[in-house]
Amino acid sequence: MKTIIEPFRIKVVEPIRMTTRDERERLLREASYNVFLLRAKDVLIDLLTDSGTGAMSAEQWAGIMRADESYAGAVSFYRFKEQLTSMTGFEYVLPTHQGRASERLLFELIGGEGKVVPNNTHFDTTRANIEHSGAEAVDLQIPEAKDPRNRHPFKGNIDIAALEDLIKRVGPERIPAVMVTVTNNSGGGQPVSMANLRETRAICDKYKLRFILDACRFAENAWFIKQREPGQTERSIREIVREMFDLVDGATISAKKDGIVNIGGVLLIRDESLFQDASNLLILTEGYVTYGGLAGRDLEAMAQGFEEVLEEDYLQYRIRSIEYLGERLINAGVQIVEPTGGHAVYVDAKSFCPHIPPEQFPGQAVVCGLYREGGIRAVEIGSVMFGGHGRPNPAMELVRLTIPRRVYTQSHLDYVIEATIELYTRRESLRGLRILDEPKALRHFTARFEEL
Repeated sequence: MKTIIEPFRIKVVEPIRMTTRDERERLLREASYNVFLLRAKDVLIDLLTDSGTGAMSAEQWAGIMRADESYAGAVSFYRFKEQLTSMTGFEYVLPTHQGRASERLLFELIGGEGKVVPNNTHFDTTRANIEHSGAEAVDLQIPEAKDPRNRHPFKGNIDIAALEDLIKRVGPERIPAVMVTVTNNSGGGQPVSMANLRETRAICDKYKLRFILDACRFAENAWFIKQREPGQTERSIREIVREMFDLVDGATISAKKDGIVNIGGVLLIRDESLFQDASNLLILTEGYVTYGGLAGRDLEAMAQGFEEVLEEDYLQYRIRSIEYLGERLINAGVQIVEPTGGHAVYVDAKSFCPHIPPEQFPGQAVVCGLYREGGIRAVEIGSVMFGGHGRPNPAMELVRLTIPRRVYTQSHLDYVIEATIELYTRRESLRGLRILDEPKALRHFTARFEEL
């Protein structure tokens, strides 16, 4: 059959509240034009993030009920650890309450003044944790990644030549780790090829550097490798995932993405000494090493989620849902980052509203317009998120329409498509914004704006 259906049945439903345009205008103004500051009850379709917003399965809920809540050595921890070790091959596994906790532990230990951490593209919390340690975060995207219309199949790849040039320029002793983010969230949700991961491993071996994977969406990345990369078609997702992890010395994972849970994270480390240091820091700041700031029920849900995310029927449905949304927008003339990635469609805000310059945040203008138009909450990935504080504006101004896992139906996506196209027909009415106040780091979460 040509129609790809959701590989599940809906067992529990949650009502969502309809709002009027006048209500949304008032609510947006009260939130100072920052949709992070809206109350969730006032959002009709919430595409802010796929982090912790997915729907858990019946087996995950069953695991929650049977969980062992012992403080130390809980059965639920060992079930979680066995799943992670089986999937990734890592013996040293630490649970954390979410991905940024894993990042904080890692970079408190290996970061520091004068150090440089390259990546294909650092996401916001990764960059913030690196910079908080005193180190410098450097993005090394391939040139194709900066052109929304370029349909390179692996636009998430790190630029290998630029990586080696950086290592030679600053010296390998200043680089505590090379990172690669899969899929590349800030670069349009684009995948990284297995060939690129192997090349990165070779560079790290040549200069005796650690290779760390930001593996929030490892299963979605594996699906693209299977579908797009020569020589990978006949391999199973589990085999591809295992090779991805076999190539690296460590990984940070937000289980709120491909773990399909509402809270949880993982830190994987191959070096025993670094693992012991991370364990001691975890005990100081998160909790004991067998719970890491989580309840036993969270560990059970993660163990099951990391199994379910490897199912190919699920991944086919997941990726096709994103493609469907992207195709419909492109057909209507809305430029997005092509080809579509695994968890979101990224609207090119520069082409959506070319009359708004980067210093007036065109992405944020589109975000506000989508909420006004249809009660849809999206997120800006552009000059608000990555500019300011002396940084240059990023190459692309994007609006991410992020699809939670197993939550919305095709009718919901059709509504998003209709609202986005309607806004596009009236895009000249969108207005730029200026920042009234902002924090020193991660300003997009709490900054307040006014329209110009």
